[in-house]
Parts: sequence; C-alpha cells; structure tokens
Amino acid sequence: MPDAASIHADAIVIDGLQCCDFDRSLLEEALRGGVTAINHAAILWENFRGGIDRVTEWNRLFDAHADIVIPIRGTADIRAAKAAGKLGIIMGWQNTSPLEDRLDYVAVFKALGIGVMQLTYNTQNYAGAGYLEKTDSGLTGFGRELVAEMNRMGVLCDLSHVGEVTAAETIEHSTQPCAITHCLPRALKDVPRNKSDSLFKKCADKGGVIGASLFAPGLAAGNDATVSDVVDAIAHLVDLVGEDHVAIGSDFSLNRPRPGPWQEWAAKDKGTARVLTEFASATISKPKGFQRIDEFPNLTEEMHARGWTETRLKKILGGNWLRLLDQVWHGE
Repeated sequence: MPDAASIHADAIVIDGLQCCDFDRSLLEEALRGGVTAINHAAILWENFRGGIDRVTEWNRLFDAHADIVIPIRGTADIRAAKAAGKLGIIMGWQNTSPLEDRLDYVAVFKALGIGVMQLTYNTQNYAGAGYLEKTDSGLTGFGRELVAEMNRMGVLCDLSHVGEVTAAETIEHSTQPCAITHCLPRALKDVPRNKSDSLFKKCADKGGVIGASLFAPGLAAGNDATVSDVVDAIAHLVDLVGEDHVAIGSDFSLNRPRPGPWQEWAAKDKGTARVLTEFASATISKPKGFQRIDEFPNLTEEMHARGWTETRLKKILGGNWLRLLDQVWHGE
C-alpha cells in the first residue's frame, strides 16, 4: 500500500464544514494541508438580506483570490479544483433563517450558489427544532415542504445542530440522503451536542454521510484530545455504519477569536437573545496534531498507521462527500 503522504496527495480531500473567517493566509494554509474543497458555512442567524450580504462577501473572496480559489457549484468543480491545485469553496449555511418563511427563496439562493443548508441552528425556526430547544417539536408542516423543495432544487440538507426528533423526521421525509456534516458520537461522550448511534444509522441507511468533527467538548478526552482521539471517533462511526458513510467535518472557526464578537453572536439565540452555551468564552482546543487546516495530513497518517486500506482512507477524506453531493446535486 502507498504511504500516507502519497495517499493524501492523491486523494480528493473535502472538509464537510468550516466557519473560518477566510483571508489569503488561511486559503493558502488549506492548500498546504492538501484540502480540495471546504463547505464554508458561516451563516447562523442571518435573515434574507444577511444571506445576500454573505453571498456578496463570498463573491469578493473569489474575485480577490481567483488564482488559488474557485466557487463550487457541482462535483465537476471539485474535480477541477483538484486538477488545478486550487481550493474549492462550497457556499453553505448552518441555518435556513435567510429563507425567512419563503419556500421560493430556496431556488433563489441555489441559483446564487448555495449548495448546503443546515435545517436549524440550535433552536426553533420555521422548519423544526435545534438540539438546544427545550421541546423538540419535530419537523413542522413548513419544514416538510422546505425539505421537499431542497430535494427538488438540489440542496444538501445538513442535520448537525438539529434536534434528535426533528433530524429523524427529516431523514424519514426526505427523498434524498441527508448529512450530519460535523458531529461526534454520543456513545463516546454523552453531551447534548453529540448524536445517538440510532440517528447515525438512520442517516446512513438512506445513503447519508456523517462528518466527524474536531470539537473538543464532544471528544472523550476534551481539550486533552489528540488526532488519535478523532480517529477513534471515526472508527466508531465506521464500525457502526460502514466506511461508505463516514467523512470529516472539522468545524474549524479560525480567525474568529474566543471570546470575541462573532463567537458571542453565535452563542446567543437568534444572535441577540438568551445565551445558549458557554462556548463563546470557554477554552476550547482542537486536538493536538490537528489544530490547524494545514495539519490535515496528520489525520491521514493516523488512519494509515491503523492499517486501514487506501480505499477506506480516500472515502473518508473526501470520496464519500463527493458521492453524496453528486447524488443530491443531481449530477451537476
């Protein structure tokens, strides 16, 4: 079998979610890490106008750094980014709040390039409940229509911050596979942000993909975690749902200080109401050996050291995201 460095260099590497504040330096760092594409999902509480503002920010980023970054609208673009040695950015959301109460806005934002939408972020919205809502209402009537429209328009439905009941009902209702882009197993650490094995199985049984995250509060070793602990979580998921349904969603939020205004906004309900978590001011460290985007090769090295096959490594690094996106995006 080829060595880890060769496998990593040859693989299409896709990060299922980051919410970094990207500048030139960070884009170059991702390229040094061998990353092919990132679902950049920093939309949390924005309304329609805010959603449009974020699109214009992405467009400025693409224009300013066109020599090293390209927008991703289909899986052909991901392959083109790999061939060109550029970084692909998938424009994604962590909330459907920019849609407000308009189903027809799904088509508008899809036309602007939004390829991934997380159904809810932490609390209740028109579609259903987030994982921090006291009562998980399940998928609402509007939510059922919204998921159907996302299916029709070719937008991947992410369930990472969604309540357990709402997520399960979404998977059942959706005619396309869903994703849990950045999450960890509750079986390894029982905290609200992690999800149950039964939900992971439901997601995978319908063709979905689970992205293992690096979020220290969800790892068994917390801030003492290493890249080995991340691979332990990946191994648990592979044993549970199979190697065709597991990937990476790092949840990097680099260039966003903690504490700091963006983190504080993220931690409040709707960005302005009650404080939902203490994560904005808590000390949270990424796992040792995987604390920056350019350390992605260390993940491949750790998986390789466990004797996993080249095929498995390439699926986890990006092949599974590529397959899922090709299906949900209707082969675009």
